[in-house]
Amino acid sequence: MTDLHWIVPVARWAAVPAATKAATGLEFVDPMLRRRLSNLSRMALLAAATCLKDSPISKHSNAAGEGVASATVATERATKGVRVVFASRHGELRRSTDILRTISVGETVSPTAFSLSVMNAMTGVFSIARQDRSASTALSAGPETLGYALLEGYAQYVSDPSAPVLVVYADETADPIFGEIQDEIEGGAVAVLISGDATTRLGCRLRPAAADPVATPIAARDGSFDDAGDDTAATVCATQSAAVLQALSGAAAVWQGASGQWCWSGIDA
Repeated sequence: MTDLHWIVPVARWAAVPAATKAATGLEFVDPMLRRRLSNLSRMALLAAATCLKDSPISKHSNAAGEGVASATVATERATKGVRVVFASRHGELRRSTDILRTISVGETVSPTAFSLSVMNAMTGVFSIARQDRSASTALSAGPETLGYALLEGYAQYVSDPSAPVLVVYADETADPIFGEIQDEIEGGAVAVLISGDATTRLGCRLRPAAADPVATPIAARDGSFDDAGDDTAATVCATQSAAVLQALSGAAAVWQGASGQWCWSGIDA
């Protein structure tokens, strides 16, 4: 396979742990609708709102997805006119499973629950709440979803740098009724704002699988990907989200998937 590499300009980022259930931070959503949101949508909306509003959050996420993280200083107003790329491996699978259970016992399905069961429900709620008609995209790519979402966001930004792109990844484990899921993800949400006023850069690389991922060079501090001796040593992570969060924190990380080896590193802006 071809060795692909690109560098994403990151203006802000935020992460929300899977355990988040409260509606705090979602006051911009209508209260009646907020009550009906799934945990997945809550995580996604909170990560997106935190990233755009740039709320100061002191507790940092670790590789297990615990805590909430933000990378920049607070601003007074939300970013306007932002394109959204929403990504999730399972999407609203848990809500859909509950709907099927309701049908199986002969009960009536809630119209609201049905309307919010589509994968891109979060983007619709977000767009309406912010009164932003910018384009939105939803994608799913198995355990490699986050990596391809960042690539999609970067491609959209390069095609039109005049407006920022917000990449929001949110997932939760599948219902136990589905049994064991191969390469199951960990729950949580990550939001990354791709914009020209970047405070950091995220070096991304997709290359053929390596026998020794730890020894694989990622990106030099000048942003090059020429396998030079000054490349950053990387840590192998169990999931893409853990690897991306480590890279956003300034380190380097590797995750190996079916498409090859995904490599990320934080680069000074």
